[in-house]
Amino acid sequence: MTSPVESERDAFLILNALPHIGPITVNRLLEAVEGHPQELFRVSDKVLRGVRGVGEVMVEALRHWPKHFSLEKEIEKLAQYEVEFITCHDARYPPLLRNIPDPPLGLYAKGPLTVGENAVAIVGSRRTTLYGQKMAGLMAEGLAHKGWAVVSGMARGIDTAAHQGALRVKGPTVAVMGCGLDRIYPPENRELFAELGKSALICSEYPFGRPADRQTFPMRNRIVAGMSRGLVVVESDSRGGSMITAKFAEDQNRQVFALPGRVDQSSSRGCLQLIRDGAVLVRSAEDILEDLEFSPEAQGLLFPEAGHEPTPPPEAPVQELSEAWAQAILDCFAGGEALSLEGIVKSVGEPLPKVSTRLLRLEMKGFLKKRLDGRYERC
Repeated sequence: MTSPVESERDAFLILNALPHIGPITVNRLLEAVEGHPQELFRVSDKVLRGVRGVGEVMVEALRHWPKHFSLEKEIEKLAQYEVEFITCHDARYPPLLRNIPDPPLGLYAKGPLTVGENAVAIVGSRRTTLYGQKMAGLMAEGLAHKGWAVVSGMARGIDTAAHQGALRVKGPTVAVMGCGLDRIYPPENRELFAELGKSALICSEYPFGRPADRQTFPMRNRIVAGMSRGLVVVESDSRGGSMITAKFAEDQNRQVFALPGRVDQSSSRGCLQLIRDGAVLVRSAEDILEDLEFSPEAQGLLFPEAGHEPTPPPEAPVQELSEAWAQAILDCFAGGEALSLEGIVKSVGEPLPKVSTRLLRLEMKGFLKKRLDGRYERC
C-alpha cells in the first residue's frame, strides 16, 4: 500500500513530475477534490475516473507514484541546489501566471526575487545581429531601471542580452528554463546562471534531471509569456521559436510588441510579420511602458531588499573620428548591413591588407565588431 501524501507541497511535487498527466488534467482533478492535492492520493478510483480526460494510465500513475518519482531524492536536491518549489497556491507564485489556460502546478525557483504584475518578456533569435543584441540590452536596461522585471529564457542571443541588460543596472530579471535547475543550458551561460541565482530569479516547471529538448522549449515559452504583461520580440525569423512565444502571448491576452528591422534580413522577418498582423512597433523601453500605461506610482515587482534602487543606465561614450579613411569605412555601414571584408574592400577601393589593418583598429576602438561568420557590423 502506498504511503499517504500529507504535505501540499509534496503532493504538488509528485503531480508535477508524474508521466502522462499534464497541468490541464491535474487542474481538472484538483477541482474534483476542492483544490486539495493530497486528496488525489486518497480518493477512490471511481472519483478519479469520473474526471474528464482521466483514463486507466493516469489512475495507475497516481496510485503507484513511487514507481515513477522519488520524492525523497527530489527533496534532497532542493536543499542541495538551494532551490524552492513554489506551488500554484503559494503567495510567491507569479500572479499573472495563474490566469493562463494551463498554468504550471509549481515552479522550481532559485534566487531572491519575487515577481509581481509589472513584468515584460523580451525574446528573440539565438542567431542574432549586433543590432539586435544592442537593442535588447537597451530595452532591458530601460525597463529594469523603472523596476519592471525583464523575463526571458536565458537562451543564446537575444535572451542573454536581455538578462545582461537588466543586470547592468542592477534591476530585476527572470530566467525561465526549459530544463531542470540542476542543468545549465546553454552551457556557455554558466556565469550568467550564477549571477541570476544570487540577485534575480531562475525558474522552471521541470523536475531535477530533465534535459532541454524540443518538447520543453514550447512549454517554457508559455510561462515566459504568461508571467508577463507584455512580450517584446526583438529579432526572429518567420518560423522562429519567438513566434511561438508571441502566439502564446496572443492566446493569453498579453500585449505583443516587435522591434522593426531591415526588410531584407531573415532576422527581421518575424518582427515585420508581427507588426503587419497587429503587434505594436516599439523603438525603446519608453514605447513599451507608454503602451502599458506605466506610471512611477504603479505597484508591482519588489526588489529583494527594501530601499534598493537600480543603478541608472550608463551613458554611452562619445567617440570622435578624425581620420578620413575611418569615416569612409564606417559610411559603408550606413544602411545597417553586415559586411564581409571583400565587400568593404570593394566599397572603399583600397588594397585588402590596408583595409584589414584599418578594420582591426576600428574594432579595437569599439566602432566595429567582427561576427562569428566573418562579417563586420557597426557597434
